[in-house]
Amino acid sequence: MFPIDLSGKKGIVFGVANDRSIAWGITEALSQAGARIALTYQGDRLKERVEGLAATMESALTLPCDATDDEQIAEVFQTLKTEFGDISFVVHSIAFANREDLEGRFVDTGREGFRIALEVSAYSLLPLVRHAAPLMTNGGSVLAMTFDASQKVYPGYNVMGTAKAALEHSVRQLAYEFGEQNIRVNAISAGPLQTLAARGISGFRDMHHAAAEKAPLKRNITVTEVAQTALFLCSGLSSGITGAIIPVDAGYHIMAV
Repeated sequence: MFPIDLSGKKGIVFGVANDRSIAWGITEALSQAGARIALTYQGDRLKERVEGLAATMESALTLPCDATDDEQIAEVFQTLKTEFGDISFVVHSIAFANREDLEGRFVDTGREGFRIALEVSAYSLLPLVRHAAPLMTNGGSVLAMTFDASQKVYPGYNVMGTAKAALEHSVRQLAYEFGEQNIRVNAISAGPLQTLAARGISGFRDMHHAAAEKAPLKRNITVTEVAQTALFLCSGLSSGITGAIIPVDAGYHIMAV
């Protein structure tokens, strides 16, 4: 038994929306292991909600950040440098696509909708790592969230599947580029979870049911299971793992029929 102790470690989680989000489950696991955490929120609509969640943790920071705004990203990491000095982990749990692009046919995705989905869901990882790396003075862990639709067709997931495929390649490329600095970059491919984001995907109910029916474990996963894997990947116990896409899906990804 190897208890995970992150006492003295600091890091930041991007993408907490509410107390049922995957990002919040990960945040709780990291905090309970002793880490000090900063959370970001996008706009005033989410500010109060995220600040309320942060108040349940000791010495947590909340910072505004629009992942499409390079100046805000730079300001976030400048604040981390001032408040934390160094960081050990970054969790990227950011994704977005226009609702109309998650309905109907993938071929009808507009140019602007395609750009937005790729920019927010995949490109945003690059500036986060670029700014985080100088603060990871003793190495660190970067973790992104992906989904099996990066590799297979999930009707209704549409352009988000393309974005997740781009995100996974970015994980591998960044793992290569930052390996010499002892910065590890990985992703968790979580099975369908009933989060706020999932509600915007047409056909999600069918995805959720199919996963439980076909997975070897014959059930859906929980946010806690994803959070435990994230805790492992942000800790020294995963020191030899980088560039990996770790499935946490009750085994669904191995099934063909």
